[in-house]
Amino acid sequence: MVGWERQTPHYRPETLHSKACRLLAFEKPILHCPSIIMKSSQNRCCTNPFAYGCFSLLLLLLLGCSGEGQDSGNPKAPIPVKVALPVEIEVHEWNEYPGRLDAVETVDVRSRVSGYLQKVLVQDGEKVSKGDLLFKIDPRTYEIELDRAKAELERTRTKLDLAKNELKRADRLRQSKAISDEEYDQRDQGLSETTESLHAAEAAVQMARLNLEWTEIRSPIDGRIRRELLTPGNLIKGDDTLLTTVVSVDPVYVYLEIDERSALEIRRLGNSTDHHRIRAELGLIDESDFPHRGTIDYQDPRFDVHSGTMTLRGLFENPDDILNPGLFARVRISRGPPHQAILIPSRAIANDQNQKIVWKNQPDGSLKPTPIVTGSTHGSFTVIEQGLEAGESIVVEGLAKLRPGVKVKAELMSLSYDG
Repeated sequence: MVGWERQTPHYRPETLHSKACRLLAFEKPILHCPSIIMKSSQNRCCTNPFAYGCFSLLLLLLLGCSGEGQDSGNPKAPIPVKVALPVEIEVHEWNEYPGRLDAVETVDVRSRVSGYLQKVLVQDGEKVSKGDLLFKIDPRTYEIELDRAKAELERTRTKLDLAKNELKRADRLRQSKAISDEEYDQRDQGLSETTESLHAAEAAVQMARLNLEWTEIRSPIDGRIRRELLTPGNLIKGDDTLLTTVVSVDPVYVYLEIDERSALEIRRLGNSTDHHRIRAELGLIDESDFPHRGTIDYQDPRFDVHSGTMTLRGLFENPDDILNPGLFARVRISRGPPHQAILIPSRAIANDQNQKIVWKNQPDGSLKPTPIVTGSTHGSFTVIEQGLEAGESIVVEGLAKLRPGVKVKAELMSLSYDG
């Protein structure tokens, strides 16, 4: 069952374990199992037949792997890739920023007079025009006040006519020395006082008329009304109680915060543009493009020292009433007039540590990694500002297998610009 082999002091038969290690070029055996190879007290080596079969199978597997490694050293076939020439086209450069929409005009509607709310003449969210009647306060007390002021005005006019007649008689009597100069001066002073009383009565009538008009509360601007905050029967306190709010809808503002570098670029562009209006476009959160056109009409003259940003304001027409104040918006601002540019598919750009590269196709079938400077994105294409010329072909498909110095089998394809 167990075989024994005599060993000399200077020679030990090479076991299967040591042979496998030698084939793998290791300096020391990587496998050590005392249960398989044992030494007797007579310095003999005992080998288990079952273990011997296991190591034989392992040796065959190791030899097969070694054969595959030797075959892999053969020259590889060129890697198939697709290359294309860059697209040269006129593009418009933009910078994109987030922003918030806001109304051009927002007015809190309050009554100028006190009283009980009699009627509400608009619906929540209704679109109104300037001058439309919104609320009506009970006018009866103000109608009575107007009538009283008118009566006081008529009484003062009568007193004024009497004062005028008395002054005329006093003038005739003074000429005949029938009254003293002191009495004449009193009647003249009475005419002046009555005249001033007439002016006060006329002002009281005008005030009473205004109070009566203010019982009808009208919209101060064109816009959309928010919900009413009070219902008929509630007491309104003049110049205090808020009834509703009217928000203008066309045009609208958009406010955005930009960094210092972008702010300087926009300011220089605005100084070189007619009327200092910079073109801008706007898109909502559910819009993939920028369908709304407008201009930048205001730049904050001071930077925010805490955030390092500057506030810009854009003005956009809103004829369809889609741009509601408070909505999030994406705004892109023109960086200048359109110009010729070189563009490549964004998928053809690879990252190499802290720089971006493209793989240029060489005449000998090799590839050359070339650093580039990218610009703005247009659809699935990116503007290349430096590092690539119009006539140089680059790899656009098959980048995952590329390494410096590999040979490729290039297939030229045409690009369809979608920007």
